[in-house]
Amino acid sequence: MADISKFTETITKAYSFKGASITLGGAILDTQAIKDLHVKIALSTLNRHGLIAGATGTGKTKTIQSLTEVLSEQGVSVLMMDIKGDFSGVSQAGTENNKILDRISKTGLSWTPKAYPVEFLTISQQNGVRLRATISEFGPILFSKILQLNNTQTAVMSLIFKYCDDNKLPLLDLKDIKQVLNYVGNEGKNEIKKLYGSVSAQSIGTILRNIIQLEQQGAELFFGEKSFEVEDLCRVNDKGQGIINILRLNDIQDRPQLFSTFMLCLLAEIYASFPEEGDIVTPKLIFIIDEAHLIFNEASKELLNQIETIIKLIRSKGIGIVFCTQNPIDIPEAVLGQLGFKIQHALRAFTAKDHKSIKQCAENYPITEYYAIENLLTQLGIGEAFVTVLDERGAPTPLVHTMIRPPQSRMDTISQQELDTLVSSSRLAAKYNSTIDRESAFELLTQKIDNLNENEEIEEHKTGQKTNAKTKIEKDKKGVVESVGDAMNSGVGKVIVRELTRGLLGVLGLGGSTRTKRKKGLFG
Repeated sequence: MADISKFTETITKAYSFKGASITLGGAILDTQAIKDLHVKIALSTLNRHGLIAGATGTGKTKTIQSLTEVLSEQGVSVLMMDIKGDFSGVSQAGTENNKILDRISKTGLSWTPKAYPVEFLTISQQNGVRLRATISEFGPILFSKILQLNNTQTAVMSLIFKYCDDNKLPLLDLKDIKQVLNYVGNEGKNEIKKLYGSVSAQSIGTILRNIIQLEQQGAELFFGEKSFEVEDLCRVNDKGQGIINILRLNDIQDRPQLFSTFMLCLLAEIYASFPEEGDIVTPKLIFIIDEAHLIFNEASKELLNQIETIIKLIRSKGIGIVFCTQNPIDIPEAVLGQLGFKIQHALRAFTAKDHKSIKQCAENYPITEYYAIENLLTQLGIGEAFVTVLDERGAPTPLVHTMIRPPQSRMDTISQQELDTLVSSSRLAAKYNSTIDRESAFELLTQKIDNLNENEEIEEHKTGQKTNAKTKIEKDKKGVVESVGDAMNSGVGKVIVRELTRGLLGVLGLGGSTRTKRKKGLFG
């Protein structure tokens, strides 16, 4: 049996911080919780990102819920990516029960039923504050990465954006970019070739197909106006509590490209918009991504590189990202290496592959004399986890088996009526839920194409009239010649024919050679 006094001294020293901190739960040794020995995270280290992992049913959801509550109480705003629809209960006060009382008694933590300030957001047809972004805000490179275009196709996309910039054609939604592509491949082909160079029909076709594929995942609801201002994610209420923004994503689990598109856009916009903060006492925003494997499983290599780059850089903006998934190996190593704190719930070992991944997971944690990590990983109870964080110097703290504090809000979902009531009273919903469809590239190019077609019809009509007139003249000439055929051999007859023919040709302007008249523009 381990030395409890030595363990207590080690954990107390490692998890006591000079600055503000949040409490995750109570320490456990030899399966017994040690009362009043609390495991904490320093607020100043939360922009170093984190991981919450564990098999289904081990308590990850409640850990995330508890984490968002203590962050809100410290005035830190949260953006929660709710893939399964489990987190709406944070908006309502919880209900006391025997399990909560037992956990509080064992850890020595306090518990009070509370409701927290919540905004419900959406990028689909679900009720909530609507998040949108314009095509222009993505830019050609990022938009090309989302569409998984090759270098040649990316160059075409850059040309498209350049053409739209030069001609004041706003790219707001998917119908704008599709109309520009259609124009470039058809009516505007010669114009584009003259100004920017040739564009292959094959490249345009590929880009259009990829856009349609994205559109089929519901992206037309995401692209457009009014664009969401990411600063609205970092708000506190009149009590100083950080707002918990819950993005409802339970209807897009089968649309990973849309999810990745939104994630990349949001991270890029936050990075571009927020000022450099350096080392700050309290983070501005904590970004919690549930079911994080959905981002990485379907992402292209280019998209992964973009995400990895943003994650490395965004912490200087005062933003922390927490990835939540079943197994740490779901997260690319380049990303996993950037994560400062780890909360590891139990893993299941049913196959040889499971045993291998558990061994690999155990090797990612600090060596400890108090736990057999590989064995205990499969034996952790519900709501228990291994925890290691960064101290205020940036060094990892000792691994500690932790009984996670229970959420103080409702540990269940809310009704549709409750959700609708919260959304209807939201100031952000009033700001963003009115659809704007101003004149943009689609309307401007449609009008341009209509004008071109109208001019072509007029020109065709004029050409047709001239052709008909020429045909009539030829017939008239033939008729005249035939009608005076008998007089052709007489001098008077020759004069009459000559003068009459000259008169007809002269009046209609068709005398002389065809080449001469074409130079004069008489044939259009």
